[in-house]
Parts: sequence; structure tokens; C-alpha cells
Amino acid sequence: MTNEHRSGTPDELLVQQARRGDERALGALVDRHQGAVFRTAVAIVSDPDLAQDVTQDTFVKAMRALDGFRGEAAFRTWLLTIAANTARGVLRRRGRRVEVALDSVEPVAAEDADPARQVAVGEEAERARALLARLPEKQRLSVQLRVDEGLSFKEIGEVIGSSEGAARVNYFHGIRRLREWME
Repeated sequence: MTNEHRSGTPDELLVQQARRGDERALGALVDRHQGAVFRTAVAIVSDPDLAQDVTQDTFVKAMRALDGFRGEAAFRTWLLTIAANTARGVLRRRGRRVEVALDSVEPVAAEDADPARQVAVGEEAERARALLARLPEKQRLSVQLRVDEGLSFKEIGEVIGSSEGAARVNYFHGIRRLREWME
């Protein structure tokens, strides 16, 4: 499955063009994947400002290593793996976890026109995001990558450094815990 953007250009073609020095192709790859990289970084470091630094570092590392990208995994999976490893490295260097600030959580917009319902849905989404931050890293990443990014369990396993089966187990344990906490 190729990841195409509004332009319809698959990642694989953009990677080939970027390797040849095409700045527009490089920009298209960054634009296309910046949100996913940022969300993955936030899921690990729990600090939007730090996640922004991780996002920038991720793209710098990826562009330097672009010639070494063999295409065995999708470009997006490869990039999210770099993001996860970069974020973990930042945490190791800091020597501690950063707690998420509740005011940094973005509520999910409801399609319901009822303002009271929108407030309730927003509050539940905020609560779910706050609870998500309490999950162990691999469970949190498995849930976030599956729900927010739509990655397959195989791709999630590659990003978190485990098997497809372990990614599936982490996802289901994370979802079960969130449901228990939400009750």
C-alpha cells in the first residue's frame, strides 16, 4: 500500500526524487508525515514543545539517512520508527519522564450540533487522552498509532520494536485498560 497525498504522488516516488536532490519532493514528504511524526513523539515524551524538537530531529536524521532507506517497510513506518527512537533517546538523556499537561490536550471535534453534547464529547476525549498518557509506552504507542495513524499491527510492531502479535496484544491491553479507567 502506497501512501499518497493530495498530489497523488506515492511516497516511493517522492523518496526517489528527494534522493536526487528535489527539494519539492522532500518538502512534500515532510508536509505529508509531519503530523504523524509529531503525534508519535507526543505519545512518548508527553510534552508538545519537546515533541516539536523530536519532530525536527527526526526529519533531519531521516533526510541524512534517506540513501540508506531500502524500502523494506513503508517510508511512513520507517520514519515513525526513527521518531520513536529519537523520542526515547531524548527521554534517556533527560533521565525522566515528562508528565502531560492537561491543558495541552486537544479535544476531538464532535459532528453533533448540540452544544451540550459537544462539550460532553470534548470532555470525554480530553479524559481519554489524559488516561492514554498513563499507559505503559508500548501500549500507549500501539493505541495511538492504530487509532490516530491507522497503522497495521505489523507496522506498529516495526515502530515499537516488537512482533506483529506483540503489537496486537499491546493494543488490546491498552484499549481494555482505557475502557476500565473510563468507567
